[in-house]
Amino acid sequence: MLRLWLQDIESLEAISQNDDAKQIFLRMAAMSQAGRLSSFLTELAHDQELDDETKVTLSELARDHSFLLAVEDYLRRTQIFH
Repeated sequence: MLRLWLQDIESLEAISQNDDAKQIFLRMAAMSQAGRLSSFLTELAHDQELDDETKVTLSELARDHSFLLAVEDYLRRTQIFH
């Protein structure tokens, strides 16, 4: 159990240290809360710059409402963002 918790913290911290990832996850969290995630998923599917593995991973994470809330909460509690 402790190992899973530490992996979660490491994932959240990795996101917080990468400005691009941070913005993507904050955008997904906001869209998820507003019920507009389908437009993000459509954009993601048509993005020519991303490889298929990245698209699948982002799609799975975008559909995980609990994870997005955790990311947003972690970022709010650990740093100031715009």
